[in-house]
Amino acid sequence: MEAQFFEDLSVGQTASFAKTITEADILMFSAVSGDTNPVHINAEFAASSPFKERVAHGMLSASLISTVLGTRLPGPGSIYLNQSLRFRAPVRIGATVTAKVTITGLDAGKKQATLATVCTVAGKKVIDGEAILLVQGRPA
Repeated sequence: MEAQFFEDLSVGQTASFAKTITEADILMFSAVSGDTNPVHINAEFAASSPFKERVAHGMLSASLISTVLGTRLPGPGSIYLNQSLRFRAPVRIGATVTAKVTITGLDAGKKQATLATVCTVAGKKVIDGEAILLVQGRPA
């Protein structure tokens, strides 16, 4: 993990991270977040839901965006200021979620980067949105 300084960034840069969502991930996320909605953890309940089976928490998939931002682009030291999210489709156990970010704007005066954020499963968007981050400048 190497931090990128604001001066090293350019519009169009991208980075991604992929993870296969397991039952253990869902159970641990429920425990950490306190979100015990039965659509995530109870197969019998989930069978009667519109999804017909258990699905991952939307925020579990969205957290992979944070992984990319905090470890790859811009990387360590960047500070999340804002994130919009649109949940497009459910993520099922065993699906591989790929989170990708793309720099769409840079504000040199504020040292802020705006990034398009998207999560996909097998090429289909499951989440999209936009993030704004504060990025440290190169030391003088």
